[in-house]
Amino acid sequence: MDQPAENDLNLQLLRAYIDSANDGIFVVCDEMKFHVANQRLSHWLATPEHVLTDHCHRIPFTTFLPEVLDHNLFLRSLQETLAGTPARFDCKLAPINGAARWVEISMNRVALEIGDLVIGLVRDVGKQREVAAELERRARTDDLTGLANRSEFWGGLKRAVDQPKDVGVKSGLLYVDLDQLKLVNETCGHIAGDALLRDTAETLLSIVPQSALLGRLGGDEFGVLLESNDATDTMRIARRILRAIGTRPFRWNGATFKVSCSIGVVHISPGLSNVPDILGAADAACYVAKDKGRARIQIYTGHGLCHRRRTEMRWVERICSALSEDRFLLYHQRIVPIGADPNLGPFHEILLRLRGQNGSIIRPNIFMPAAERYNLMPAVDRWVVEQVLRSVADDIGFGHTRTGNDLEPLCFVNLSGASLNDRQFPHFLQRKIDAHGVPPERLCFEITETVAIQNLKRASHVVHQLKEQGCRFALDDFGSGMSSLSYLKSLPVDYLKIDGSLIRGIAVNSVDKSIVCAIQEIARDMGISTIAEYVENPDIHDVLSRIGVHYGQGYAIHEPCPLPSIATENGAITKEWKAHRTDMSIPVTHPFD
Repeated sequence: MDQPAENDLNLQLLRAYIDSANDGIFVVCDEMKFHVANQRLSHWLATPEHVLTDHCHRIPFTTFLPEVLDHNLFLRSLQETLAGTPARFDCKLAPINGAARWVEISMNRVALEIGDLVIGLVRDVGKQREVAAELERRARTDDLTGLANRSEFWGGLKRAVDQPKDVGVKSGLLYVDLDQLKLVNETCGHIAGDALLRDTAETLLSIVPQSALLGRLGGDEFGVLLESNDATDTMRIARRILRAIGTRPFRWNGATFKVSCSIGVVHISPGLSNVPDILGAADAACYVAKDKGRARIQIYTGHGLCHRRRTEMRWVERICSALSEDRFLLYHQRIVPIGADPNLGPFHEILLRLRGQNGSIIRPNIFMPAAERYNLMPAVDRWVVEQVLRSVADDIGFGHTRTGNDLEPLCFVNLSGASLNDRQFPHFLQRKIDAHGVPPERLCFEITETVAIQNLKRASHVVHQLKEQGCRFALDDFGSGMSSLSYLKSLPVDYLKIDGSLIRGIAVNSVDKSIVCAIQEIARDMGISTIAEYVENPDIHDVLSRIGVHYGQGYAIHEPCPLPSIATENGAITKEWKAHRTDMSIPVTHPFD
């Protein structure tokens, strides 16, 4: 084959190759005019190659870039390529009067005798961009309702806070919480609950202005950000939402539910300057609305119930951190015999403290309400049980406190209502007792009278279950709810801890004394030992001794101290009555103190 024929074959093969490519291929000069366009690119441009590359009327590539920004981007990239720097960029490519498609263009310089040209590869990236856009949409929106998700709402709220405002103009935040979602879920299933959430989203969309940011913040919680809105307009929209949701019954498979919502309102001001503070304030206001009976609006005021609820919410994170960082501490307080019976004692109530990040010791009445309200008590209770069993097993704090009767010390451990209702707790306790090899008889669990009465059947079951394991039980704060004592027949408790509110005035108040006498008589008839809380002075001690109460506990007898410090004491229970220190006083009605 002679040379010309071979060159023709090579050109034909090259042409066949570029025309069979799935991507567009082009060659342009420094004026951006076509010299080559393969079949794929010609098809996308709806223009034959011979028209694009006509010698006298070559068409510039930019003819098919409908966006001005893309036109300028192509020109700039072409200049960079001719200067020796390959370029790659995305733009919209479209035939004249046709639909645009997103493409990626890669360009390189080709040096020829006739001059420099640019060869480019055009790849359709429409599907990739659709996928990326869908992923971005999903990252910003709630799948169920199509509203902004919590992350996107957080970002919008931050932008609103950071944006300078005209003097006197405020933004408003509505925190909307459905009141009946749990009922719908439990009655008709989660599919019905999802339908209720979608209906609620549609209702909100029909009410709030288009300029507002509307998002789903949690399971049944929605947020409405009203930017540059005065307080009057914010409250007007809140009332419309409350009325619209409250007057629109939800129907599912023949069942009809009257739905309502609680709304927390925050008028964003300089005092609330960051997103966590604003959302926390709105959430706290919404909780107060629920506490007041639901189906109402509560404005965050920065004091009173709103402030208390917000403080509790802040403690949730601190409690979780303390659990993960092992910053809880065990204290103990002695429970001493009031009479001279040598077979009594020694007892210790285990108390809980939290070490703050600055090293301060925080008492339970500060953080425990948040733990109880936000269902953190099961985790706290389990931490306490684990540490108590470890201390007892290692004889830390107890080995040197035995009296002459050589009795093993008994540890009183508070048990919350949440753990009482936790069906796994008895199994957890049994595993831990077996793991540490601790005699269960050395554990006495305390439950408050209020908790026992609220769920008597469950309390009775758990008490029987744990007593079968060998543990003992005490009924704490006894006398604080004496509307009926018949429930005592269902609770095989070993000890009644008489509420401190009755003990404090027993030496001067005849009514308190009569009530304590009645409790002591009932306990004696049932074979239950009694423990008096809040023994502050010798006068109280003498009255309790005459009544026949078995044990006393209080700051005057023994101030709570860290558990390990017991091991350094000689075991003798002091008979010196110390004056009560009011600055160390902790409400005795609190479950852990």
